[in-house]
Amino acid sequence: MILLLSDLHLQPAQPAITEAFHRFLREQAPAARQLYLLGDLFEYWAGDDDLQEPFHQQIVDALRRLSDAGVEVFWIAGNRDFLVGSAFAAAAGLTLLPETWVIEAAGQRIVLVHGDAQCTDDIKYMEFRAQVRQPAWQQQFLAMPLAQRKAIIAGLRESSRQEHGNKTYEIMDVTPQAIREVFEQTGASVMIHGHTHRPALHQLEGGLRRYVLPDWEPASTPPRGGWIAIADNGAITRHALDGALLA
Repeated sequence: MILLLSDLHLQPAQPAITEAFHRFLREQAPAARQLYLLGDLFEYWAGDDDLQEPFHQQIVDALRRLSDAGVEVFWIAGNRDFLVGSAFAAAAGLTLLPETWVIEAAGQRIVLVHGDAQCTDDIKYMEFRAQVRQPAWQQQFLAMPLAQRKAIIAGLRESSRQEHGNKTYEIMDVTPQAIREVFEQTGASVMIHGHTHRPALHQLEGGLRRYVLPDWEPASTPPRGGWIAIADNGAITRHALDGALLA
């Protein structure tokens, strides 16, 4: 079995999400042979020199225990934690993947992405994304003191919250053209992604399917969160936080 999740936005200020993730790692993940984290596991990541922060170390240790138990763990960066690097991967016992990755399951080609690169109608965000994904920009940013980086990130997060209030859901969602391009470029018949916080199964032309992972908020009413499972026979199912099957 393969498990996939995204968009937990883990942070000390949201202990219910952290506890739900630890429960998932204890109760669900050990039965898998592979676990894919498809971005925004953390609310933000300022650099691998922040690994020793107690909250981060707690998460890293939990992932390492899962990896040491024999579950292969894979990481695709999100828009909040794209600065995760090799030191984090080594400490957590996971493998960093490129932003588009194809897996095979029972004869199906399944493409995995975070989803932000497909929100092409959000022009301002796409310009920002292109800038911060450049190695030169990242090298310059990571050379700053950690405290300075965290202050910059806090300012960016506040600006993002304000801008979201002026954007429609349609602008912040993936675009059909961008989705078609991913299918065409990869030859996949199934896509799984997160980012949009709009969980669903979309049946597309030509028998293509697009699954959208949920964000996690167990304290909301009703609770949000869950994961996708791919069985050894290729069956794909969506699961709520309590493990219940979703339609």
